[in-house]
Amino acid sequence: MTMAAAMDKPIAARPGAPRIAQVDIFSDFASAEPIWRQFETPSHFATPYQRFDFLVAWQKHAGKAEGAQPFIVVARDAEQQPLLLLPLVIGRENGMRVASFPGGKHVTFNMPLWRRDFAETATRTDIDVLLKGIQAGSDKIDVLALLQQPQTWRGIANPLALLPHQPSANECPVLIMAPDAAPTDRVSNSMRKRLKTKEAKYKGLPGYGYMHATTPAEVTRVLDMFFAVKPLRMAEQGLPDVFAEPGIEAFLREACATPRAGGYAIDIHALVCDEEVIAMYAGVTDEHRFSMMFNTYTMSANAKYSPGLILMRSIVDHYAERGIRSLDLGIGEGDYKRMFCKDDEIIFDSYIPLTTRGRLGALGLSSVAHAKRMVKQSPALLQMAQRLRSAFHR
Repeated sequence: MTMAAAMDKPIAARPGAPRIAQVDIFSDFASAEPIWRQFETPSHFATPYQRFDFLVAWQKHAGKAEGAQPFIVVARDAEQQPLLLLPLVIGRENGMRVASFPGGKHVTFNMPLWRRDFAETATRTDIDVLLKGIQAGSDKIDVLALLQQPQTWRGIANPLALLPHQPSANECPVLIMAPDAAPTDRVSNSMRKRLKTKEAKYKGLPGYGYMHATTPAEVTRVLDMFFAVKPLRMAEQGLPDVFAEPGIEAFLREACATPRAGGYAIDIHALVCDEEVIAMYAGVTDEHRFSMMFNTYTMSANAKYSPGLILMRSIVDHYAERGIRSLDLGIGEGDYKRMFCKDDEIIFDSYIPLTTRGRLGALGLSSVAHAKRMVKQSPALLQMAQRLRSAFHR
């Protein structure tokens, strides 16, 4: 099937719009792939979570399992050149048809993929034309729920921040790594000394070392450990195992095995010895950022000497030596995150109604998200919520 045949009928944008002249809608990932790949170059602007290989693996396994319907939006200029690609999926929530970014709980940052020069100059008028094109292109959407968007990325303001928005429920701690900075600027000298003392306990283990998984066998070994241990760690904390949801293991295994230049769609790092994988972290990487997605550590006695912190120090140094400028450990607070990440990535949510029913729905979704943020920022409320959640899952 040709791309033209697979693409839905183009929707003309409002006459006189400064840049966007046409909005096209694709109802499957494969039809959008040729354009999508064009956006994965240095002249374009996106987070590594919006790579085609990453999101198509999610849709193939997890998105399909939850009934998500692809809704891929491409905006073009008067010369038919793509200006942005907005990946969305449509699902149902509280009786409404809600379009959101694909990837669900396993994505830290969401954004369209932008042509860089357009992202730098886009106006509210451009974004309004985009919304009109989306609205005209489908009667299946009541609300756009555009969550966990970075306010800026690589020094460029996110044009979707021109829409009404609110702070996301969670913060995202981030470590900024200046070029040519001393290692002690990234991880303090005192912490390095403490971790070196702890790591000495592992030095006698046969085969001990830090590993960036670069072969299928290494990837499989670490993932087998993760899917065996993570449910036990989640149960210890009284948390639901989000990795046991339909399609998630298959999605992660496929993405971790899909090669890209310099690594995989998801990169894996681990502390290992001959006997076992002691600790692991996995995340997405581009030429500017490593963003952690999931991690765990052994249930054996080797857990005693902070293997996760030792591994994190090694990951920080690994990426800093390769010119990566920043590193984050995912959304949500955690004492271990603040040991490394002293700043915060500002992230926001937008709830945009597209129908009459969607107006009330967007207000409801916005209010719930605002309440979650209040709970997370109040130690007393957060502790109460954690106790209730733990009791429920017991």
